[in-house]
Amino acid sequence: MGRINVGRVIIGGLVAGVVANAMDYAINKYLMANEATEMMQRLNLKADQVEGSWPAWVVVDFIYGMVMVFAYAAMRPRFGAGPRTAIIAGMTYWIAITAVFAGLTAMGVYTQQAFMKNSALAIASTLAPVLVGAAIYKED
Repeated sequence: MGRINVGRVIIGGLVAGVVANAMDYAINKYLMANEATEMMQRLNLKADQVEGSWPAWVVVDFIYGMVMVFAYAAMRPRFGAGPRTAIIAGMTYWIAITAVFAGLTAMGVYTQQAFMKNSALAIASTLAPVLVGAAIYKED
């Protein structure tokens, strides 16, 4: 069992972050736009404040990418290298994040419909980045 290659985690994580950012942009701009508008109105959020939060979300996606590639690297010795382990790592994070959003839905932040739609779309925006980042990760 070797050590985790931190440099490759960072490189793979940054590339995964680029993929995650591209997918999240498309999802939020086109596929979840109506739900976002409804939520802003329902929660009385200011459009300029919500739109101005995008730099924070870009950083979140890069951190998310690095954490998923790190999880993949940590799981490799137990599950083996390859896409199966990357999917396990990605789905682990998808389950955790979805559980948090389920709690926010119970509080009324999200509607049940928006939660279900976003959760389904989040599978793709989790698996694609982790698969790309894992493909870059090497232990040597």
